[in-house]
Amino acid sequence: MIRIISVYGLVAGIIVTTPMLWHWLRLQPGDEPFGSMLVGYLTMIVALTMVFLGVKRHRDRALGGVIRFLPAFGVGLAISTVASALYVIAWEICLSFGSFDFVAHYSKVMIDAGQAAQAESFRTMYANPLIRVSMTFAEIFPVGILISAISAAVLRNSRALPARTPS
Repeated sequence: MIRIISVYGLVAGIIVTTPMLWHWLRLQPGDEPFGSMLVGYLTMIVALTMVFLGVKRHRDRALGGVIRFLPAFGVGLAISTVASALYVIAWEICLSFGSFDFVAHYSKVMIDAGQAAQAESFRTMYANPLIRVSMTFAEIFPVGILISAISAAVLRNSRALPARTPS
């Protein structure tokens, strides 16, 4: 099970972090970041399909094609945790090695929207690594919880995508 969690979590992490690293590390000061939250969350959903595949693999190979909801949900959460940790690491790399100042850009967006006090509060809060890491983890992990729950609900039924027997 540890191998499945590691492999599928790593693949999910690579899928979600590659576009992020490519995008944010290429930005220069003064550039406008492109994309949207929709694109970001769609990338997360695509990456976290590895949760479904990992739970199915565990069910079919290690458990003979049968798994209950909670064990399936646990495997899904573990895969999501690995992917989320890689997402956090990638974001910290973007902040540390990228030329683009995300905090300044986001603060400017808030000030332009008439939220100057909140912008200063955000700047102070985001400077704390524990808060920043927690906020970044909270961007992706709830998506992982949702996909883990859906995967567990579907795959607890042994007739849903049953394991193929070699012919």
